[in-house]
Amino acid sequence: MSTVTVPATTEESKAREAANAPEPKPLDALHTAYGDTTIADQVVEKIAGIAAREVPGVYAMGSAVGRAYTSMTQRMPGQQQSVSGGVSIEKGERQTAIGVSIVVEYGVSIVQVADNIRDAVIKSVEYGTGLDVVSVDVNVTDVHLPAEYETGADSTPAPSTGSATLA
Repeated sequence: MSTVTVPATTEESKAREAANAPEPKPLDALHTAYGDTTIADQVVEKIAGIAAREVPGVYAMGSAVGRAYTSMTQRMPGQQQSVSGGVSIEKGERQTAIGVSIVVEYGVSIVQVADNIRDAVIKSVEYGTGLDVVSVDVNVTDVHLPAEYETGADSTPAPSTGSATLA
């Protein structure tokens, strides 16, 4: 038995082509009808780093090892101060997730500082880049003690006798 193939009508051909055609990208601030805007990872890192540094209670950014490395490299002639130290990002076309490592000043509320960092980073990055910030994770790596604790003046702890239990 042989099968007869009937040619498709023009309407059927157009419908088949339309079904196979890719959907157009949704337009937003970074993707317009006239072209796309791409933003480098370093740009997002710098904006987030500047915003986090401006929050009261933040003494420094990054871990001890990272700060030591940055300190050494900045001493070389022609090097600029790094504002993105302590910031890591994951970025897509329209969204970004940001991680911030900080050292807080002694005596501040870490919870309040972290909330203030989230607010500042989200506002700055969304305004500056048009990217949607889906999360800002804050990692507190250390507490900066006042100078009187660092020099050891009247700060020698009493010797402990026995073990302490935490409640």
